[in-house]
Amino acid sequence: MTKLKQSKEQGDSLLDRTMILFSSNLGNAANHSTKNLPVLFAGGGFKHGQHLAFNADDPPPLSNLFVTMLQRLGIESEKFGSSTGTLTGLEA
Repeated sequence: MTKLKQSKEQGDSLLDRTMILFSSNLGNAANHSTKNLPVLFAGGGFKHGQHLAFNADDPPPLSNLFVTMLQRLGIESEKFGSSTGTLTGLEA
């Protein structure tokens, strides 16, 4: 990510032109929970350097992040899988 941030393309960093998503399919492997998944998301010109914590009893679906990513890519999508909208807190 450091190299992407340092590399420039047409005045923007490559990190701003790239989206990196790293996650797991389990929030707690001991009991095979699919809630509260660990997600690392960087780039794409979003607001970063923060930890977004959502209500553990009623978290937004991960697919809301996918809708947000699609929209940033210019793909007019309101829904992806079980999404309920976009993911809040990432606005630049």
